[in-house]
Amino acid sequence: MRKGMFLLLIGLMLVVPLTSAQENSERLSLTIYNQGTALVQDVRSFDLTEGANTIDFTDVAASIDATSVVFKALTDPEGVTVLEQNFVFDLVNSSALLNRYLDETIQITVDDGTTFSGQLLSGRNGEIILRNDAGEVFVISISKVRDIQFPDLPDGLITRPTLRWLLESAVEGAQQVELTYLTGGISWTADYNVLLNTGNTALDLNGWVTLTNTSGAGYSDAQVKLVAGDVNRLPVAEVMFQAEAMDRAMPTMAPTPGVAQREFFEYQLYEINRPVTVADNETKQVEFVTGTDVPAHTYYVYNSFPGFYGYYGPITDQGYGVTGITDVQNWLEFSTGEENGLGADLPAGRIRVYQEDVDGAALLIGENSIDHTPMGEDVTIYLGNAFDLVGERTQTNFQFIADNVLEETYEIKLRNRKDDQAVEIRVPESLFRWSNWEILNSSDEYTQIDSSTIEFRVMVEPGEERVITYTVRYSWPR
Repeated sequence: MRKGMFLLLIGLMLVVPLTSAQENSERLSLTIYNQGTALVQDVRSFDLTEGANTIDFTDVAASIDATSVVFKALTDPEGVTVLEQNFVFDLVNSSALLNRYLDETIQITVDDGTTFSGQLLSGRNGEIILRNDAGEVFVISISKVRDIQFPDLPDGLITRPTLRWLLESAVEGAQQVELTYLTGGISWTADYNVLLNTGNTALDLNGWVTLTNTSGAGYSDAQVKLVAGDVNRLPVAEVMFQAEAMDRAMPTMAPTPGVAQREFFEYQLYEINRPVTVADNETKQVEFVTGTDVPAHTYYVYNSFPGFYGYYGPITDQGYGVTGITDVQNWLEFSTGEENGLGADLPAGRIRVYQEDVDGAALLIGENSIDHTPMGEDVTIYLGNAFDLVGERTQTNFQFIADNVLEETYEIKLRNRKDDQAVEIRVPESLFRWSNWEILNSSDEYTQIDSSTIEFRVMVEPGEERVITYTVRYSWPR
């Protein structure tokens, strides 16, 4: 429907007394998890009469999981009994009004200014059908409607999702109650900004908590806690009035004074040490971690065969594993250990790495994500491909020594086109044809990384081409 109709509907909604959830909330707590779920705890007071009472908890999240709701009477837990709990989500909208006004008289104005008044016979399938007092029937396309006038707001329609309880109270008076529920549509992420020094030996880091709220409710002056970790939850079947849940992670590091960090069960918990307002449809950032002069280093990797996932049987296809990859990757590594100036756990999140140019302007040199990283572990970040470094891997020999024995030789050329910088390049080689292998000869020393990988590390001077060769023999049962 057109804009005029929506303006009329808004006017109708304003007739209904609105009570803000935050104005009624006496204590509000918001615990946000990595997976885009939040736990809301809301304390309010209601005046109850002795006997049966119906109370409405308005302004709950539209993305609420109604099966998770817990109601608790705080003032007189023994004197209040919950008889029924309902989640009411029949909200005011044009379709709901048309359905409620079947057989009633309404007035419609279309684009050219013509007005129709009559009994509403149908409001489905993109058209409105009216019958006037003379018995004439009009079929009006909803796309042509400019305004619809309804006499009033029907009973039963509400302007916001509401939890409604039928209670039995033993006494009359004010009763403080606590509502706890899970909702989707609230997420938090970690965003890290790193400034790497020009020598690639140290970095400065600061992190931001990024909160995003699309749950359908706002939270004013809430105590906000963030849980980092993988909390197992069952797949959510369709809940009563669910907006799409969001997902993500968060940042950390030596926490700033505004954020307290502590362990909670098998997770890390971060609490913002001040009340925070998280409005609906808002993204908010709070800085909570910094680190300066953290030791770091960059290194290069030429990995021409990155797709090995395990042995399933001998691979005897000669061309398998020949990829033509020439890119040399650039990686950054640093530690979260206390001895390196951080001393903090790093929840999963996005990390951007900058470096200053000769004029002092910081330029982006790479962006990636990190997984949850406990204190004392290394963080490795793929930044991109090195422009001045080239790798070339060629199969120079392939032959069967027997039906179950195969020998293969590779030649790996590494070229450094930098003007004046020598670099070390790491060359991992996947021995992918079968699990029983033996290196017969090699031009350079190597390290066995695991049961199916060896790695060469060679220095390449500016303008130099280094060549690595090795021969491997595979054998398997007949």
